[in-house]
Amino acid sequence: MGAAIIPAAAQSAGNSATISGTVADSTGAAIPGAAVIIENPVSGYSRKTTTDTSGHYQFANVPLNPYSLVTTASGFSGSHKDVKLDSFVPVTANITLTIGSTNTTVEVDAGDLTESDPTFHTDVDRGLFNKLPLESQSSGLSSLVTLASPGVSADSNGLFHGLGDHASNSFSIDGQSITDQQSKVFSNQLPVNAVQSIEVISGAPPAEYGGKTSLVIDVTTRSGLGVNKPTGSVTASYGSFGSTNGTFDISYGGPKWGNFFEIDALNTGRFLDPPEFTVFHDKGNEYNIFDRVDRQLTSADSVHINFSVSRSWFQTPNDYDNLNVQNVISGGATPNPVFGSVGNADQRSQILTYNIAPGYTRTIGASAVFNFGAYVRRDAYNYYPSNNPLADKSAPNLQNQSIGQARSLTNAAVHSDFSYTHGINSFKIGGLYSQTFLRENDTLGVVSAFFNAPCVDATGAAVAGFSDPSQCANYGYVSNDPSVGGTFNPVLLPYDLTRGGGEYNFLGRTDVKELGLYVEDNIKAGNWLFNLGIRGDLYNGLTVQRQAEPRVGLSYTIKQSGTVLRASYARTLETPFNENLVLSSVGCGNDVLAPLLLCTSGVGTTLQPGFRNEFHAGLQQAFGKHLVFSGDYIWKYTHNAFDFSVLGNTPITFPIDWHNSKIPGFDLRVDVPNYHNLTAYVVMSSVAARFFPPQVSGAGATVAAGGALYPFRIDHDERYNETTHVQYTLPVKRAPWVAVNWRYDSGLVAGSAPCYGVTDPNSLCGPDSILINGQPGINLSGLTADEQFQAGLICNGVHATLANGGFTQCLASQLTSRLINIPAPGTEDDDKNPPRIAPRNLFDASIGDDDLFKGDRYKWSLRLTGVNILNKYALYNFLSTFSGTHYVTPRALTAEVGFHF
Repeated sequence: MGAAIIPAAAQSAGNSATISGTVADSTGAAIPGAAVIIENPVSGYSRKTTTDTSGHYQFANVPLNPYSLVTTASGFSGSHKDVKLDSFVPVTANITLTIGSTNTTVEVDAGDLTESDPTFHTDVDRGLFNKLPLESQSSGLSSLVTLASPGVSADSNGLFHGLGDHASNSFSIDGQSITDQQSKVFSNQLPVNAVQSIEVISGAPPAEYGGKTSLVIDVTTRSGLGVNKPTGSVTASYGSFGSTNGTFDISYGGPKWGNFFEIDALNTGRFLDPPEFTVFHDKGNEYNIFDRVDRQLTSADSVHINFSVSRSWFQTPNDYDNLNVQNVISGGATPNPVFGSVGNADQRSQILTYNIAPGYTRTIGASAVFNFGAYVRRDAYNYYPSNNPLADKSAPNLQNQSIGQARSLTNAAVHSDFSYTHGINSFKIGGLYSQTFLRENDTLGVVSAFFNAPCVDATGAAVAGFSDPSQCANYGYVSNDPSVGGTFNPVLLPYDLTRGGGEYNFLGRTDVKELGLYVEDNIKAGNWLFNLGIRGDLYNGLTVQRQAEPRVGLSYTIKQSGTVLRASYARTLETPFNENLVLSSVGCGNDVLAPLLLCTSGVGTTLQPGFRNEFHAGLQQAFGKHLVFSGDYIWKYTHNAFDFSVLGNTPITFPIDWHNSKIPGFDLRVDVPNYHNLTAYVVMSSVAARFFPPQVSGAGATVAAGGALYPFRIDHDERYNETTHVQYTLPVKRAPWVAVNWRYDSGLVAGSAPCYGVTDPNSLCGPDSILINGQPGINLSGLTADEQFQAGLICNGVHATLANGGFTQCLASQLTSRLINIPAPGTEDDDKNPPRIAPRNLFDASIGDDDLFKGDRYKWSLRLTGVNILNKYALYNFLSTFSGTHYVTPRALTAEVGFHF
């Protein structure tokens, strides 16, 4: 039975809606005290309220989804009504109860499990993810998306890659769009404790979404609207690595106002994922404050405001090569410089983020809603080099520069939309204008005496010391002057800290202006649903681009079999990432910066926006009452495909631009809604990330060797991953629960992994191929003993360790690894068979009791969580272009106690 749509008593703001109505008997008399429950069995959303003295009930801040509305009252037969929220227009569902038995059972059918939406998406509510064991406390929202959504490859430090693209994800938080990167080393995230529900859109994005759209994470935050009695919690936890965490939240309000406030703080000895399984120099701390205020001004007008501030401070984790660093301590420009210990690397970062987002909503008549909002969001990122910058010298060819950075990204925007529903149409028109102010202040200096050496020996190896190539011959060395074919760059000499130079200062700034306008219509015609829209984006940054972007989706529902067939298409404008955009765009055209940023000739400077055509086809299928399957096949073709390059052993990264990419794959999800207190889901995907040279623009990385244009798999390409989550509550009143995650990853593409014999000239392992006594061998001298240990290399049964100093070479037939899959000799191909991180299975578990002492108004909870409970020794990545080397977390155990009121 459908729901009537008439003006509601209150309207949620942002990206949610309101359901309200009255409960009456057959004569029209109000029924006070009736229990009304709204729930979605797939997302886990469930809320309960009771009618007031006039029989009125209301649910505010409800995400857009289909719901079951169940009503019971003493002396009356129960009612079960289906309500679908597909726009921001408030819905009023009036309920009539008849006299009879009070026993009512909700009968779940295929219609409750499937949705007719043409776009594949995943809905997860707090009722489900609140018990999910999350790997990362400091980037819990990223961990939640990684574990709950298909098509996501997990990377280190809370980073995730959606559907084959590098972090091309956007968050829409109560209608506020955030397209900048959200991992630990880029920005501070919205705390999970402030989240009510998420919808992850992995299908072709509708016209209302622009920017980074490989994944769109629609977040609805918690609200105090309608919470007549203050409710909240206080929790404290302690766990492995000395991790302490505390949270406090409170919701309170009334029918026309509400406030939700949250504050949390974290201190840990393992803030980032380090390049060693053993954790050291990895301390960090963080605090978050979030406040949401809702106010109903009139029956038609409401306002809300989100405010948040977050701060994080953390060390850049060292590896063993960063300890007791040997560098020049005197006489750096003389023929005989003195080397000694300059201490341990001590690089640190601090990120301060604040956000304020007011909004206004007006309900117009019975079928229209107008929204208007604005926001200002600022990330201030500071990166501090070691107190002695010479200690920033890392492993050979990994980091030859010291860098300090103070940059900020301020995004200010206004946005508006108008929704109208009538008959078979659900129409929406809107727009967003934003201006992003980028300010970059960098100091760079050379910290390797061999990076820009004036002299070389007879073999061509760089020699420390000297300040002029003319000095070389007097000491038996060869001039490295470019006039005789050398590589010495006199422009860098004033900034060579090993030879008495100073730091080079770079100040970059730009304002990126973006305007997006869209119109779309959902048309319901029998069993068909059509989503037709078009979007126009105007980008004006360091370059200018205009793009018209049609978006089309259709679905057909077969009610008899519980089947929904769907297909969709989207054209999107792909814009450069904002982080270090100015430095990456102009650096390679700067005589000083180009060699420090490892630029390559033939690569352009300013990053150019690109475009994408993506196609999706899939289905959703319910099996009986207790299982539903969703799946999509994906084709994505991008011209000017964006990626990132990293500066040495730092978290300083630069956007780069490849010629194009082709990304096919599939993503699947299976849900088991609550069945006798058991809830489970499985997500799985296989998405190729095939990129094609040449590198078009940006600092760092490299173009194809010899100009060959062979495709390659980017370092977040993964053949297959899968997450299974099972949650069970004991079948007794106020019972404890247990939740288990199993995550399988087939392994990302490894970076500079050793191998023998290549079938394309792109491969980074080509120079490693040698002959040893006439047999195929691999030169390992380019890797330090620690890097060989990190890769888990084994030569003829002997493990590389710091103690044995690793290997200089090894027969190809005898080189193996327990952490990396090394292609067999002669089979490596950067597209078909690249080196990969070895597959891994990780298991996490939580067990808890939400009401230890069986309280009524006040409750105590206890929760024990274990991450990587089997203590799997495994890598996320190894010397990857983007993020270097990182291990997954060792076993981490946490105990949490909470008080709830």
